[in-house]
Amino acid sequence: MALAQRVACAWFMHDGQPRAPEALAGANTAAAPARAGTNDRFAEEAQTERGEALLTTDEAWYALWLRSNYEHAVNQQLSAKGFQPFLPEVHTWSRRLGARRTIRTPMFPGYLFVRAALDKHRYLDLLKVQGVVRVLEDGWTRLTPVPDVEIDAIQQIAASGMVVFPCAHLLGGERVRVLEGPLTGVEGQFVHEKASKGRLVVSVDMLGRSIAVELDAAYVEPCNGVQATRMRA
Repeated sequence: MALAQRVACAWFMHDGQPRAPEALAGANTAAAPARAGTNDRFAEEAQTERGEALLTTDEAWYALWLRSNYEHAVNQQLSAKGFQPFLPEVHTWSRRLGARRTIRTPMFPGYLFVRAALDKHRYLDLLKVQGVVRVLEDGWTRLTPVPDVEIDAIQQIAASGMVVFPCAHLLGGERVRVLEGPLTGVEGQFVHEKASKGRLVVSVDMLGRSIAVELDAAYVEPCNGVQATRMRA
């Protein structure tokens, strides 16, 4: 199913941000209670016969939608419950008391990834974590893993220490593979900015979000095997 179809089934979009239907219906002051209710409703559905059939004992990565500024709190709670969370972070500049310093901030604010085999018991444990709104799904009733290749790429970028830039979500374009450096093997779209340099765009389709890092064009080649110099011709 295409991303636009998944999004249309799973939640409504407004100004590019995901919203639960309950949150759209009320004012901002009612957003937190509405999300808590959404959490409870999905917990109840997971206990039904229909809900059990939708869960799985296969371990996979899932994307969690969180309340604002709950990324670190949820990360700690999941670890304490024996889950394997992944909160990718980037270095950004912050100014406090007139001094500039770098701080670590979430790469995807409002989201976190977790690797688990979500049977009914673990699914309910996940929904009970304070700050979790819901597990992103393909429609309202189907758990949908995030592909390992997308998580692997984000993990590699986060570990590289490279400067990460926000980027418009790209759905098309020719895919390239990095040949050298800390991102060797990572695939994404390459956007040329200069004759010899550009940005590698890596996307997480379930979130509808992309990030980019600067790379020398000589370090990438199209995934179809054609040399990168031909792509720049």
